Amino acid sequence: MFSEDQLADILAALPDPAFILTRSGCYAAIFGGSDLRYYHDGSGLVGKSLQDVLHAEKAMWFAKEIEKALSSHQLHIVEYGLAGSDVKGLEGGPSNVIWFEGRVQALNFQVRGEDAVLWVASNITERHELETQLRSLSERDPLTNLFNRRKLLAMLEDQHELFNRYKIPTAVFIFDINDFKKINDQFGHLMGDQALQAIAQSCIAELRAPDMAARFGGDEFVIVMPHTDQNQALSIIERLSASIEKTTAAIGFANGIRISGGLSEIFSGDTSVDEVLHRADEKLYQEKEAGRRRMSELPPLEKT
Repeated sequence: MFSEDQLADILAALPDPAFILTRSGCYAAIFGGSDLRYYHDGSGLVGKSLQDVLHAEKAMWFAKEIEKALSSHQLHIVEYGLAGSDVKGLEGGPSNVIWFEGRVQALNFQVRGEDAVLWVASNITERHELETQLRSLSERDPLTNLFNRRKLLAMLEDQHELFNRYKIPTAVFIFDINDFKKINDQFGHLMGDQALQAIAQSCIAELRAPDMAARFGGDEFVIVMPHTDQNQALSIIERLSASIEKTTAAIGFANGIRISGGLSEIFSGDTSVDEVLHRADEKLYQEKEAGRRRMSELPPLEKT
């Protein structure tokens, strides 16, 4: 139906590059990649191996995905990122990660004496960035950029499951702003919003990488501290509280804003995360009732 030259032209016209990769990771052939907006000429890869082109960790990842496709003999679809740091000898390459969807299919014949796959790589960077933005919007509080209630509850569910399986402790701290209503009434909601944003900055600055800060609603925040029991969490809370006073003082509240909080952790008898949050919330209101750490009067707003 088509001559060999016509078939070669058809393969060369494929917008996305199609690689023939052997089980050992050799680039046996490359077709397509004609969409020059997203791809460079890859013909120089033919005859090289994944280990020649990529650093060890990334080359190993590709080898495992090739093996999965060869084992299943079904279409294997993966999403992956490639950065300049993944490629050997690449200077002046893109600093950002480029994302691809790989469609990998085992071939019914051997290439260069080895089992092989057809790997079609489609550049999905724009789609991936859009999905990341949409996911962030669905998980973040727009005012503070902390996680929102939905994301918080999902993480707590994960930690509850980990505790049930492996007894990994997780501390939970709920806090709110003392006399927040007075701040809004006396200084206006704009100043109240600035206070919430300053508290979020303290959370981001003072918490550890595994910790999670969320705005639970209004002026109420929740901190989740994995691999941490209540006693271990105390020093983190003290540091956070001091940082909040300092940060809010810097935006105009004399002596800074103080918080009241309740601390709990996941226990063996907890059947849901609601029980953990309820315990912490009860301790928060017990602290308020006792009058500890409450402002006796709202400090004046400093003029700047």
